[in-house]
Amino acid sequence: MTLQMTFRQLLMVAAVAASGAAYAQAATHVEVFKSPYCGCCKEWVEHMRKAGFDVTTQNVTDVPAARKATGMPEKFGSCHTAKVGGYAIEGHVPAADVQRLLKEKPKAIGLAVPGMPQGSPGMETNHPQPYDTLLVMPDGSYKVFAKH
Repeated sequence: MTLQMTFRQLLMVAAVAASGAAYAQAATHVEVFKSPYCGCCKEWVEHMRKAGFDVTTQNVTDVPAARKATGMPEKFGSCHTAKVGGYAIEGHVPAADVQRLLKEKPKAIGLAVPGMPQGSPGMETNHPQPYDTLLVMPDGSYKVFAKH
């Protein structure tokens, strides 16, 4: 038995390897709607990029209107809102929580970290406060998705 491959077999192996590498490297797209003047939003975008997400931003003058367009209720509001994988992401949600959401795929509007809690991604501080990431349900109710 020889270990020689035909040129065609070698090309097929290379094509399969290349397509697998491209698939593994394809980043999930996140579209962020934020005020052009908000520094913590820029920091959250960087947090998401460092976690491997492909992030685009749109500066908007009316963040609440953008939030409403994603289906996220106003009571969960923060300084920016985003869309990813058919979900709304409101505020300073950790990238790991977004990754878990996309893996588990619950029937929900999305995730929210209402307000701007100190210590959340983009709001780093020497005095972090505990906060929860909320899973917002289609009826507007919520449950705690993660504790931080």
